[in-house]
Amino acid sequence: QVQLVESGGGLVQAGGSLRLSCAASGRTFSMGWFRQAPGKEREFVARINLSGSTYYTDSVKGRFTISRDNAKNTVFLQMNSLKPEDTAVYCCAAGMVFTTPTGPTYWGQGTQVTVSS
Repeated sequence: QVQLVESGGGLVQAGGSLRLSCAASGRTFSMGWFRQAPGKEREFVARINLSGSTYYTDSVKGRFTISRDNAKNTVFLQMNSLKPEDTAVYCCAAGMVFTTPTGPTYWGQGTQVTVSS
């Protein structure tokens, strides 16, 4: 069993930046992020595998950057040029390969990101 602990959420104005972190208790092939806004389904945001290959949903490409410290089993999500529509609970996820909410094996508790206009 791998436990995931997120940190770094908060309130920021539109155009601002936030950096999320997620520390895992063990190593997994992929680590990534999903988000869920009020009244909406959970959606894939980004994923990175052990070799550093990255995948993003179209709406965050060019604004968000996912990175990983394999020695510390930690994944980061640098979010720049934030928009009000990025407001959501961001959940760390880990497992093999995933781009849908049914894919990850492990989930964090989530951290709130609120972007004010």
